[in-house]
Amino acid sequence: MTLEQIKEILPKLNNVEFQLEDGTGIPEHFHVTEVGQIDKKFIDCGGIVRNETVVNFQLWNADDYEHRLKPEKLLKIIQLSEDKLGIEDAEIEVEYQSDTIGKYDLDFNGKIFVLKNKTTACLAEDACGIPSEKQKKNLIELSVNQSSCCTPNSGCC
Repeated sequence: MTLEQIKEILPKLNNVEFQLEDGTGIPEHFHVTEVGQIDKKFIDCGGIVRNETVVNFQLWNADDYEHRLKPEKLLKIIQLSEDKLGIEDAEIEVEYQSDTIGKYDLDFNGKIFVLKNKTTACLAEDACGIPSEKQKKNLIELSVNQSSCCTPNSGCC
């Protein structure tokens, strides 16, 4: 989900709710402690220089059980970050700590924002020698060459 997409969704909501991909809810008294832009410049294992930009939201739980972030307030925080920091429209990455700090993609299921698990990947598979995934076939689909088959007592095994 991009920053522009969340800005379109927020005015239509009564409450801002988040949950993990497995359905575990983020406590309603969370705070958005940071909104920022992260620019990452790196080189992949194939030697290609890459640039990546994400908008970062950090969610944090406090003992402030009376706190509830309303959609209008989050929209104001986003607008302030755009004005003061020059944040661009980009994919949103959410930092949230369950056991340790995790980084998540953001999705929306029509009612609740969902923190989607991120995975790592090789960006230069063709350059770093990772074999392509073998095509899976069922044994029944394999054609049998009778001349290459061993028969009992043939001495080929």
